[in-house]
Amino acid sequence: MNNASIGPIISLDEVIRPTQLLIDLRIIKENFLKIKEYVKPSKVMPILKANAYGHGLIKIAQLLQDLNADYLGVAVLEEGILLRQHGIKIPILVLGGIWGNQIPIFLKYNLTMTASSIEKLKQIDEVAEQLKVKAIVHLKIDTGMERIGVHYYNAKDFLNAAVKTKNVIIEGIYSHFANSEKKDLSYTELQLNRFLEVINYAQKVFKEQPLFHISNSGAILQMPKANLDMVRPGIMLYGVYPSKEVQKSIEVKPALTWKSIVVYFKVIKPNHPVGYGSTWQTDHNIRAVTVPVGYGDGYMRNMSHKAEVIIRGKRYPVIGTISMDQIVVNIENDSAYNGDEVILIGSDGNCEITVEELADWAGTIPYEILTNINTRVPRIYIE
Repeated sequence: MNNASIGPIISLDEVIRPTQLLIDLRIIKENFLKIKEYVKPSKVMPILKANAYGHGLIKIAQLLQDLNADYLGVAVLEEGILLRQHGIKIPILVLGGIWGNQIPIFLKYNLTMTASSIEKLKQIDEVAEQLKVKAIVHLKIDTGMERIGVHYYNAKDFLNAAVKTKNVIIEGIYSHFANSEKKDLSYTELQLNRFLEVINYAQKVFKEQPLFHISNSGAILQMPKANLDMVRPGIMLYGVYPSKEVQKSIEVKPALTWKSIVVYFKVIKPNHPVGYGSTWQTDHNIRAVTVPVGYGDGYMRNMSHKAEVIIRGKRYPVIGTISMDQIVVNIENDSAYNGDEVILIGSDGNCEITVEELADWAGTIPYEILTNINTRVPRIYIE
């Protein structure tokens, strides 16, 4: 079959799906500058893992580079490579653990590695020697997460080994808080004290002092003494607080609006169930609309029978089980028309639906809501 038989080829760039994310870069800029001012003189490493918490890895990195961010943090090697391939020049720390065969790729793309054991540190040193380069490394100390990193009580041997490397620049030493977003900060205090003991020893053995960092969004908001040399804001950069109970000592605004449109209108009669499993039905005539979004987009199925959307400045319930690609909304006796805007996250006048609400409906946390919005949902940027 030739192209002529099926008509002209249409570029995907010409097609904008009606279900989309609007991301206001002006708000992210404002949030970043507020954080930077609040924590100075500490450096700032914005965290861009998981597609910049759903906001778009490349575009957010470009914005932050223009704003002279000191560092960027990502979770995996591939995220760092993608940033380098799109012209990001500022330092990038890959926070996750590494495999030995990844080390040459880190060095090729000038990415900063996390060394989480003496064995990994030795591997990095050996590969750097073979390639006749210097590897930039941050040492990971486990002060209470039990994921990766050398336990704080074994840190002296780790730091002594680091000092002896010939081809590694120990640029930083860091840890991570487990509960810094909670009202009770006793465990966070314990972790900080453990890390300060490690810092005290490091300052004795390193001629050139590394950057010490441990503070995430919760700690930035609640424990300024943990800012140290650098902080790592994640979810708060995008205008979402890490928990309901955290102190809102910096006012940040959400940068993301998730919206779609009405694509179908119908009247549903009594005893005619809606959706898979026939889990919802009405006992009177209602008006309902269909919206092209579902769990395939990250609009989670667990929100079935709980979620609401905004149409024409008013909230309406989602009825029936959320499908992969569509939801049905009960507008009762109100009116809506094909093409009407539907707000999934965001506001219309005085009516607002937040990321936190979706998290409550889904029985999860805001982080998961943001990072689960599928890449098939177009990101539209407001600059």
